[in-house]
This record gives sequence, C-alpha cells and structure tokens, in this order.
Amino acid sequence: MISIDDQPICIELDSNPDNVKEIQPYVDLIVQKYQIKSDLYGNILITLTEAITNAIVHGNQADQSKKVFVNSRFGHNLISVQIIDEGEGFDYEDVPDPTDPMNILTLNGRGVFLMHQLSDSVEYSNNGSTVVIQFKL
Repeated sequence: MISIDDQPICIELDSNPDNVKEIQPYVDLIVQKYQIKSDLYGNILITLTEAITNAIVHGNQADQSKKVFVNSRFGHNLISVQIIDEGEGFDYEDVPDPTDPMNILTLNGRGVFLMHQLSDSVEYSNNGSTVVIQFKL
C-alpha cells in the first residue's frame, strides 16, 4: 500500500525477497512528489534497495508474516527515509569493512557500506531494526 496524499509517503511490504521490486515505484513517487533532481535518483534507489533487502532478508529472515515499513519525509532541503523491520536487529558497529583486503573477495556484506557511501546520513536505532537515511537536496 502506497500513500501519496499526505506526508510521509509510506509503503508496507511483506518480507518476501520478491517485494524488493516495489522499491523502484516507491522511489519514483518520492522523486516526483518532492521534485528531486535526477542526479540523486540512482543514489536513492540503490540505497533504499540495499536497506530494504537487508530488512527483509537479514532483519526479518524472509519471514513473510513479518513486515517492513518505509516512510519518507521532506523538509529543510533534505529527504529522510525511515525503514523499520520486525527483526531483532543487528550490531551495526560490527559490520565488516568490505574494502578491507581480508573481505575483498567476500560475496556479501556491501549493502551497509553502499548505504553510507551513497547517502548523506545513516542512523540506526532499536538495536538496528530501524534505520533513517537522509539525502541532502
């Protein structure tokens, strides 16, 4: 369910990995409603895809009875997107650095790194089950 009549723009997803495809139409709505410049589109799309994939696969363990909630708000020349999963969270300070030579060949573990590189701010709360990502406009 997507709401664009009121701020924030919200989407609620079942924790099925196939639902990650719902992120692009959501980002399209954000870009349209908030009149975001096209040069930020890719950063927002990749960052939210990574965050929501993590919430579905790692946070909720792809348990389709659990939900992922996404809310975006615009204000003070930035867009803020909150992603909440129903999992137990994770230690976001203990995520291995994918640029470390010991991890360079590891196939997983780049999502959190990309989120930090492509956005202006990433903040975790609720033991890591809530993340707020901000993009300056």
